Amino acid sequence: MLNILIIDDEAPARDRLRRMVEDLPGFEVAGEARGSNEALDQISHLKPDILLLDISMPGMDGMNLARVLQEGGASPAVIFCTAYQDQALEAFEREAVDYLVKPVRTERLEKSLEKARRYLGDARKQEAAHFLRSTVGGKVVLTPIQRVICLVAEDKYTTVLHEVGETVIDESLTELEQRFPELFFRVHRNALVSRKHIRGLERTPEGHTLVSLSGTDRKPEVSRRNVSSLRKLLSEIS
Repeated sequence: MLNILIIDDEAPARDRLRRMVEDLPGFEVAGEARGSNEALDQISHLKPDILLLDISMPGMDGMNLARVLQEGGASPAVIFCTAYQDQALEAFEREAVDYLVKPVRTERLEKSLEKARRYLGDARKQEAAHFLRSTVGGKVVLTPIQRVICLVAEDKYTTVLHEVGETVIDESLTELEQRFPELFFRVHRNALVSRKHIRGLERTPEGHTLVSLSGTDRKPEVSRRNVSSLRKLLSEIS
């Protein structure tokens, strides 16, 4: 079942869309919003799969709301439902799934929702394959796996150190090592490092071995059992 948030400042328009959605199997209305600010709160709280989004609304319009969601790195599938006929190009630049002109017909809405279902399926497969997903301040953040420098297990979470900062995810190091065996090397029971970011080894006065990485000053410790394997890897990539 896919959840839908209807965003329109006119109650009759929201009511009409709700009635149409209720007649379609596999979809349900999770909530409604009268404007973009209310919609942002609802999106954070309800985490809808699909937005049925009007363009003309008081304050921030629907096109700018779609831009904000797009720039946030992840968003629900967006279907514009609007009286405007001349903004479809900009809508698709905002990665909209479809653009419906009012009055919206049931059969046209059904096709759009099925298109959104396919879009979400493809996007989630791609996301799972190429991104690490975290939630920051109620907003979903996707970190491209190729930008990850190292992964460190801390308490119940895993800290992701990447090229522009760091974030926290729920996945364990074991899960990540199994998902991306070609990208990461385990240097310690609590740390994986990106193979392409490895630059060398350092020895501390206390006799510990650290791995230096490009893009960060952080130097994870290398366990004794992994030092020889890491030296071998360095000789192969140098």
